[in-house]
Amino acid sequence: MSFLLFFSGMKIYCYCMSAVNAVSKCVAASLLNSNQTQQGGGMFPTILFSLMLFSVTSACVLSQDLDGKPYTPGVDANIDVYFCDWHDSMPVQTHGSLIERAILTQGDPLNPPAKGAVLKYLNRLTHAILSTGSTTQPTTLKGEQEVIYILSGKGAIQAKNGKPSDLYPGIAVLIPAGLEFTMKASPEAPLTMYLVSEPIPEGFRPNPELLVHDENTTSVSSTDVHWVHIWKGLFHTGNGLGTIESMGTCTFDPMTIGHPHSHEEGVEEIWAEVSGRSIAFIGKQIRWQEPGVAYLIPPDGKTPHSNINPCKDTQIKLLYIARYRDHAVRP
Repeated sequence: MSFLLFFSGMKIYCYCMSAVNAVSKCVAASLLNSNQTQQGGGMFPTILFSLMLFSVTSACVLSQDLDGKPYTPGVDANIDVYFCDWHDSMPVQTHGSLIERAILTQGDPLNPPAKGAVLKYLNRLTHAILSTGSTTQPTTLKGEQEVIYILSGKGAIQAKNGKPSDLYPGIAVLIPAGLEFTMKASPEAPLTMYLVSEPIPEGFRPNPELLVHDENTTSVSSTDVHWVHIWKGLFHTGNGLGTIESMGTCTFDPMTIGHPHSHEEGVEEIWAEVSGRSIAFIGKQIRWQEPGVAYLIPPDGKTPHSNINPCKDTQIKLLYIARYRDHAVRP
């Protein structure tokens, strides 16, 4: 029994070290070849030394769990199709006066017909702006629910015949189908947010009222998911989500990396940068990820993903949205 446990532990260790080795080489190459390494001053030698140390450690372990072949177009996922920035999208007016810009939209997660058209189960992920002092028209969602996560500004949201709830950074609101509501921005600044729309499954019972959650007062529920994720849950199927199963924020401490892993078909997992600047490691490539940028992990079972915080003294935070599998809905 002890031999089996040791053998299993070694396989896990080999996988982790080989993953870190691959990431280390990619990040080091990117930083060396990018003039953006000038940002942060003395941070670069520290990052490079850490990555070299990981590479030396992992070189002592023989493992083939990650594909060691270089990136091959047509064989490996084109990550730029899954990786989108709202600044590149055209504005669309919704809710009367809300301006949405698409990040991820419906399409085919295995063979995207266009950049960002990668969602199979969710309707869309957008960045939305309600201009200073503006109010949306009374809106009632049909066949869908929306979740908003406030990024900046102040305002209020109110259901018909309900009391207003304050909106400010870190507030998340689950807006159910069939409930009339309005949003208002303060006269001082525009209200900006991530907005995700999910279809409601057949037979699903929406919440009877708005569900407001303040991330700022939410306790950290875990600090070691995938090695280093500092997790705060916002919503789940038990409190009103229909298609999405989990939504929350994930914070990374300085100089940390999440455990690289992949997802099979049927999983729809989105990571959207909220604050800070991270390095997204997807497949065999890396990209800088800044606020307003989000990606979907290709659900092909062979494209690992992770995020890295290369900052020396600053945390980064991402919004996490996930649908894992077919599941029973709330009747």
